[in-house]
Amino acid sequence: MDRNLSIEAMRVTEAAALYAARLVGRGDEENSHLAAVRGIERALIGFAIDGRIVIGEDDVDGSPVHTGCTLGDAERPEAVDIAIKPIEGSTPCATGGPNAISVVAFAEKGGLLPAPKVYMEKLAVGPEAAGVCSLQLSVEENLRRLADAKAKYVEDLTVVVLDRPRNERYIDAVRKVGARIQLIGDGDVSGAVATAFDHTGVDMLLGIGGAREGVLAAVGLKCLRGDFQGRFVIQGGDDQVKLAEVNLADTQRIWQRDELARGQVMFAATGITDGQLLRGVRFESGGARTFSLAMRSKSGTVRFIETTHRFDLQPVYE
Repeated sequence: MDRNLSIEAMRVTEAAALYAARLVGRGDEENSHLAAVRGIERALIGFAIDGRIVIGEDDVDGSPVHTGCTLGDAERPEAVDIAIKPIEGSTPCATGGPNAISVVAFAEKGGLLPAPKVYMEKLAVGPEAAGVCSLQLSVEENLRRLADAKAKYVEDLTVVVLDRPRNERYIDAVRKVGARIQLIGDGDVSGAVATAFDHTGVDMLLGIGGAREGVLAAVGLKCLRGDFQGRFVIQGGDDQVKLAEVNLADTQRIWQRDELARGQVMFAATGITDGQLLRGVRFESGGARTFSLAMRSKSGTVRFIETTHRFDLQPVYE
């Protein structure tokens, strides 16, 4: 892909963040989610692209960002796969908690694994540890390898884990080794990508979370030369059926970063609430300020962008 879509994608995530941010702390997960979807929909109007949504919304009837929908103009020279998460972290948005973001990813046509809405065991690390850790190894061995790669003591490593009962064995194993843990309620895309930035203080993401979020994390870490591995996990009664429908029924296979996100990829995210990776939306007199991340694997360019939005010139909530 010669065209850099990450900046254009950032405008889409900004719109979702601005729409959802008005509902921060109001205790309404459903409408926080719907607001982010509406922001995405508005921003995508007239988007000059030949795109297919590989990962999108499954539960918003009639939405143009529904999984399987096509966007834009089929006459465009480059066809792309798109993954959209209007809001990653509806719960922290509703409660005012950390790590709610909006995310969009692009890949060459056929580049994104079409993961269904199931769970995935995940391991994410930054570029220093790429190729060093593996889901085939024990938690203890992975942490010792990570410590060696980063020239740290094991006790100084910080591992992000989703705070869920299904992740208790990972939490216990990390604590047994002596590493530090940061439990998060939601937002493991942010947690995974944070492993590639020193300023976040995050060294590894580990545990079971959403498979689709795993694909988005793989895109982000590919742009950053970090590493990601995932393995599908059966949790619900129809999970095996969902995987079989897209020919992904092998739950023993460990999916590598470049199998989840093949070829050239791009990633954009905007913070809705404050987190390790991005600050949340700040409403100011006459407008708002957003904080975004835009990345491209081809060039390795990473942009942290702070944007001022003036509502008198460009109303957001029409």
